[in-house]
Amino acid sequence: MAKKKLVFSFPPRLIQEPVTSNLIRNFDLEVNLLRARIQPREQGRIVAELSGTSESLAAGMAYLEDQGVEVDTLIQEIRHYSDLCINCTVCTGVCPTDALTVNPGTQELVFDASHCIMCEACVAACSYGAMESQF
Repeated sequence: MAKKKLVFSFPPRLIQEPVTSNLIRNFDLEVNLLRARIQPREQGRIVAELSGTSESLAAGMAYLEDQGVEVDTLIQEIRHYSDLCINCTVCTGVCPTDALTVNPGTQELVFDASHCIMCEACVAACSYGAMESQF
């Protein structure tokens, strides 16, 4: 099963359309919504992880393109600046997915972006500005 983390940008005309539901029903994809910002009469943005066969993902991506949805691969939504981090580990206590952990050998903070769901709890917890949201 293939997985992709993507950012969907919807034009205002599609805000009321069941685009993500169609990905599930018509293309047999699992859609895990990680974050969304949708306002009436404005562009909508959704960060989601899509899972399915390579063929289903390709067909779903073609459908989104046909609908006028811009799709970008999510590179790294939350950034960790190690030069600002003092390894206080406050952020590890608020991270619900263990994207932030402590290396037991070095006692340094480790950020694994593949586990991050962009909840931004770490951004609020870090007093040193070492965590930043790129959404």
